[in-house]
Amino acid sequence: MSEKIYIFDTTLRDGEQSPGASMNIEEKIQIAEYLDELKVDIIEAGFPIASNGDFEAVSEISKKIKNSTIAGLARAKIGDIDRAWDSIKKAKSPRIHTFIATSPIHMKYKLNKTQEEVLELIKKTVSHARNLCPEVEWSCEDGGRSDIEFLYRTIELAIKSGATIINIPDTVGYTFPIEYGEIFKKVKHNVPNIDKAILSTHTHNDLGLAVANSLSAIKEGARQVECTINGLGERAGNAALEEIVMSLKVRKDLMPFHTDIQTESIIKTSRLVSAITGFTVQPNKAIVGTNAFAHEAGIHQDGMLKHSGTYEIMTPEEVGLNKSKLVMGKHSGKHAFNEKLKELGYEIGDNSLMEIFGRFKDLADKKKEIFDEDIIALIDDQVFRVNQTIKFVSLNVNAGSVKRHEAKLVLEVEGKKQESSSTGDGPVDATFNAIKNIINHGAKLKLYQIEAITAGTDAQGAVTIRLEEDGKTVQSKGSDTDIVVASAKAYINALNKLLVKRTKEAPDYLERKDIKGV
Repeated sequence: MSEKIYIFDTTLRDGEQSPGASMNIEEKIQIAEYLDELKVDIIEAGFPIASNGDFEAVSEISKKIKNSTIAGLARAKIGDIDRAWDSIKKAKSPRIHTFIATSPIHMKYKLNKTQEEVLELIKKTVSHARNLCPEVEWSCEDGGRSDIEFLYRTIELAIKSGATIINIPDTVGYTFPIEYGEIFKKVKHNVPNIDKAILSTHTHNDLGLAVANSLSAIKEGARQVECTINGLGERAGNAALEEIVMSLKVRKDLMPFHTDIQTESIIKTSRLVSAITGFTVQPNKAIVGTNAFAHEAGIHQDGMLKHSGTYEIMTPEEVGLNKSKLVMGKHSGKHAFNEKLKELGYEIGDNSLMEIFGRFKDLADKKKEIFDEDIIALIDDQVFRVNQTIKFVSLNVNAGSVKRHEAKLVLEVEGKKQESSSTGDGPVDATFNAIKNIINHGAKLKLYQIEAITAGTDAQGAVTIRLEEDGKTVQSKGSDTDIVVASAKAYINALNKLLVKRTKEAPDYLERKDIKGV
């Protein structure tokens, strides 16, 4: 039997630190349930001290998830650790994950502490965490740039103090695979009590090396990998769960390890995370991109027709992509539509099914062909329609090169319809101005992006919006065959997320300067 690699998913913590990727409690629970079904070993559910919203989300996930270990992140502060424990203590399998920086640049400029002061904090906080929780993980933040001799001392002390998992993060994505793997090799040979702990890897993708670094660490002794769905994460993101898992599955000749991940659930989990966060997966993204199993070049198509192994090193079915058996159109019934959703990897409740089916029928009246991507876009829209304070009702726009651009808009705000009309420099600008007339806000538009969901002039358009207000950033999507309507929906979805985020303020006592971590 090959050795097991434990998969530690931090989509709900490090992934949420991406600007605009904040999620509400219901969304976090939904993703956690998908991760549990995916058979992720550990779910890092959040940073409980960061806000009341984060604490509540971690607490609810701890109560609901039945299989995965639930971890809460905490800085090397007693208050952080107590808060983390309070949020995870009802989990079937809880874990406190605490960290402190160990690199010279972090200790000097961020912590303003000496090596001895850092060592004292490690001893104090790790032992406190272990007194509360039977499973404690300790991370040396910015381990990739830490002095190796000091790293040995910190790791040995953390294990003596009660840590059973030692994570060595490449926090800023600085190291090369050969360097990162060497750190793990040296730690294994120079820390006397390392046999009492599992080594873990946590890598960032600033140089595009996160997955390569994680695989190098596994080769040299890491048996836990910290990663995220779609590689989501702050800055350039984290190591992508799907890439690590499938690399281990495909290349057993070089990497004789296994995970317990249910790979057939990868695609639907990827799509859910993309829909909830508003972060579109790039078409050529490995494993989960729309082009990952597409073959357009003639020579490739010829090879595929003769034997799929000529150009595919894994099958689409392995990651949850099924060949379409049902062709959908305006004459399709609800039962066939529900079967199509299951084929695409979605389980939809009766109430949501009726709403999505109704919108599918409306779309089928507008489009000659309904593609899988069109149905996925309808589901994405449904995700953003949950718990909305502001709802789109109707939009009428005058546009072109002759008349002035004017938008007449109807919204439903807390159950009451409100109307507005406004002009602007183009139909989209006029529409956004009409929304502002109804919803008074100070958010600035930081991103406006349009993409076609399928080919053809009748294709649905997907619009991604990013808004920023008082340092809070949200990102959302909207889709429709009318790109101006899609823009309005995306803007409204973003405003709804902003309203949720306003309620997730950190307590006044919280020091925000080093809140991200690891």
